[in-house]
Amino acid sequence: MIIREERWGHIPLLHIVEEGYQDKQVPVVIFLHGFTSAKEHNLHYAHNIAKKGIRVLLPDAHLHGARDENLDEVQQSLRFWEIVLTSIEEVGFLREELRTRGLIAMEKIGLGGTSMGGIATLGCLTVYDWVDTASVMMGAPNFVELSTAQMAQFERGGFKLPITDEEKQGLLNTLSTFDLANHPSALNNRPVYFWHGKQDTVVPYEPTRNFYEAVKKDYAANPERFVFVSDDMAGHAVSRKGMLQAAEWFASYLKG
Repeated sequence: MIIREERWGHIPLLHIVEEGYQDKQVPVVIFLHGFTSAKEHNLHYAHNIAKKGIRVLLPDAHLHGARDENLDEVQQSLRFWEIVLTSIEEVGFLREELRTRGLIAMEKIGLGGTSMGGIATLGCLTVYDWVDTASVMMGAPNFVELSTAQMAQFERGGFKLPITDEEKQGLLNTLSTFDLANHPSALNNRPVYFWHGKQDTVVPYEPTRNFYEAVKKDYAANPERFVFVSDDMAGHAVSRKGMLQAAEWFASYLKG
């Protein structure tokens, strides 16, 4: 297996592919890491996905990894949605780079991520109809609700947000565009795998589960294409079983 540290445009990433496939057209998965994490922290996902004959890109998110600007966690938290929206934009850029480099087989692209990366994945599903399949680990589709709750949590802690009420509303209006809970028809029967721990206190379990329950009727003809795996005991950490199921999901829908 080949692991290369590269820079595509302004985006540092790890490019993982089985030896012999490096210059061939094969399906691709773009996998996005979580908040305060970095690209190399998801190498176990990449390894298990790549050994199924799929090219994997692990980009560093804005303000993370090789793009770190020495912000503390509070400073990063205040720019959380800037990071998510930048990731969504950059997924579009990476897809165009893949096409330019002639590296995608049959335009087959999967998208996945953990936590913040799962949130960005769901935003991408809202606006990019070319994503073929997704694995969402501890993600949330309800951008407006989540952002409102985050701002309220800051203010309850006595922290004055450095934005005006008008700027707050502008952010919520922007997030609404990417809020899959507001645009569930954007899924268009595409296969999506969810994994979430019931004890998660970072990205709450219930809103994502409620979204799944509300939307699964749209998959009545093909329920196997829309799967939610709950872990009763897990908090904000994906089990090995969940990670392996995510890799199998990509293989099923990109190689099948």
